[in-house]
Amino acid sequence: MASRVATLFLIAFVLFACTAANAQPTIKKVPVTPTSAASGQEMFKTYCAACHGLDGKGTGPAASALKKQPANLTELSAKNGGAFPELKVFNTIKGDSEVGAHGSRDMPVWGALFPSVSHSQGEVQLRMSNLTDYVKSIQGK
Repeated sequence: MASRVATLFLIAFVLFACTAANAQPTIKKVPVTPTSAASGQEMFKTYCAACHGLDGKGTGPAASALKKQPANLTELSAKNGGAFPELKVFNTIKGDSEVGAHGSRDMPVWGALFPSVSHSQGEVQLRMSNLTDYVKSIQGK
């Protein structure tokens, strides 16, 4: 069941930018690429940068294909009174939090997708924790 759900999400959510200035933005569906669960930075580059940009500022190459501009992830602490909203970020990655800006869930629910590239539920949790820690590390940059 989990692999079937993961496969459906895999197909539905990885985006890329349009190739010509006048072209209609399109969404390309591809499978999730395995990464190291130990590296939040590697996971961010692989899973998040297409929309949020390598710098986390919401200017990735696929951003123009989305209904709403992706969040500038470097400003989360500043927008939260100087405190990083760790639980909110973790729950957003996990898929437990609805994000209004994501509208129709353009952002993949990585908590449902990570089992397809993980060996255990513990590794899935490690992935979500390390990705959250990486987002925390880019605050104010």
